[in-house]
Amino acid sequence: APMWLRVNRQQHSREAYLDLLAEAGIEAIAEPLSADAVRLPVAVPVNSLPGFAQGAVSVQDLSAQQVADALQAPLGARVLDACAAPGGKSAHLLERDPSLQLLALDVDARRLQRIRETFARTGVGAQAQVLAVDATDTTVWWDGKPFDAVLLDAPCSATGIIRRQPDVLLHRRAEDIVALAALQARLLDALWTVLRPGGVLLYSTCSILRQENGQQVADFLVRTPDAQVQALPDAFGHEVAGNRQRLPGEQGGDGFFYARLVKAAQD
Repeated sequence: APMWLRVNRQQHSREAYLDLLAEAGIEAIAEPLSADAVRLPVAVPVNSLPGFAQGAVSVQDLSAQQVADALQAPLGARVLDACAAPGGKSAHLLERDPSLQLLALDVDARRLQRIRETFARTGVGAQAQVLAVDATDTTVWWDGKPFDAVLLDAPCSATGIIRRQPDVLLHRRAEDIVALAALQARLLDALWTVLRPGGVLLYSTCSILRQENGQQVADFLVRTPDAQVQALPDAFGHEVAGNRQRLPGEQGGDGFFYARLVKAAQD
């Protein structure tokens, strides 16, 4: 698998960073599918990447970088990242638009510290709120002000990252998938209530399983009359009922699923 980098546009344009990589003797290619993505055909240690410690660049798979492309949060929007640890996707959103009003949640307090570390290294998120809470329990954390955009990068089987973590398949049992699908459904239902009419919820997973992806979204649409899928283009993988599924290694990225769900505007 190639090594994927995300250039922090608050520090460098992608072109300028490619020049720094060339000066360091590191072969690199600008990725046409996503604006901040750079592909290294041969992986290198992170500390050999120019400006890594200063947050000029992060290591993040192409598929994960495309979450920001699929969400398309409006400038200055109020955005929720509901399952945010270790913080790479939130940091990417803020690198693209520091004016976002971002709330990052994660149920695991220890993993929440990773978000703060990610923000500190990349130099973003000074205005962001970071909370250790269960996102399904909106009474605990929501102030009643609707979000313009919600990112639900849901806990999943991780079957899309098997080329990097082959042992994933050894540890997954059928009952795990059932439990994960039930959690994903609870998250979708809870987070839909905090989204404004006309707003977007991006549901993503690093899974290739239908019950976590296409079936999960189909079931959600049946019980959620004010939700509809907004189609995403071919850059995000194969089309599946308006959603997108990439299989591991396709276009060089991890296996990943994207569904862009729009809430009906009030009449």
